[in-house]
Amino acid sequence: MEQIVEYFRTIPSSHRSVILVGGIALFWMLESAVPLFRFKYSKVKHAGINIFFTLTTIIINFALAFILLKSSDWAVANHFGILQWLPQMPLWLFAITGLLLLDLIGAWLVHWAEHKVKWMWRFHLVHHTDTHVDTTSANRHHPGESVFRFVFTTAGVVLAGAPMWLVFMYQSISVLLSQFNHANIVIPKWLDKAMSWVFVSPDMHKVHHHYVQPYTDSNYGNIFSIWDRLFGTFMTLDRDKLIYGIDTHMKPEENDRLSNLLKVPFQTYRPPVGAKFNEETQAVQ
Repeated sequence: MEQIVEYFRTIPSSHRSVILVGGIALFWMLESAVPLFRFKYSKVKHAGINIFFTLTTIIINFALAFILLKSSDWAVANHFGILQWLPQMPLWLFAITGLLLLDLIGAWLVHWAEHKVKWMWRFHLVHHTDTHVDTTSANRHHPGESVFRFVFTTAGVVLAGAPMWLVFMYQSISVLLSQFNHANIVIPKWLDKAMSWVFVSPDMHKVHHHYVQPYTDSNYGNIFSIWDRLFGTFMTLDRDKLIYGIDTHMKPEENDRLSNLLKVPFQTYRPPVGAKFNEETQAVQ
């Protein structure tokens, strides 16, 4: 365990890039070998749009990385945060506890908020407009969303009192799990179900990408499934009933054109079927 910690303590940026690019390449190939759905679409064009958003996320995270580093160093130096307040524990248990906390605050909580807070939903909507969910969809986030996701991640680091080696470990696992969960691949149902008791499995997350509520507002988890089960947001749906996208933006010219996707958060709000916001809240922009 000490060797793993030391690796993430000094992980080069090149290795983090390999994890990101290597994960996409691996699942990209698996999608051709064992696809869940045989989409009739231009895989390269679709990937181009999503990779653009991946690059904007990388740029934003890189530009703000010093904030994350300083926040982690401050929390550890001042013994602030849950991990710093807990009794001494084995390193493996410290790592698991930290990953759970970072996943809760930096992933589950912000994702839940994006579906409940109207202005946040406007940005997160871009992620849900994808009607051909595959491994490149994992990082399809509007630049605005990338900013407030970073804010929540930083808050998670401070509240957890997480050292940077743990943050790097969390980010690496998060990237790979997200690519895996979004990948257009099929695995045995029994294996997917068993996996979903601990981790967010492909079937579990793809329910979240079904185009109508209440499925859209479920399964917010990124790494661990425990939070959705604990907070009552866990749902299931048969694979053959899945329809990707979001009911308000099902037209191709709205969901597969980069110029329109960048403008989606600033366009007139469209309440979804079974609207999460009533007429009164729609008046509050």
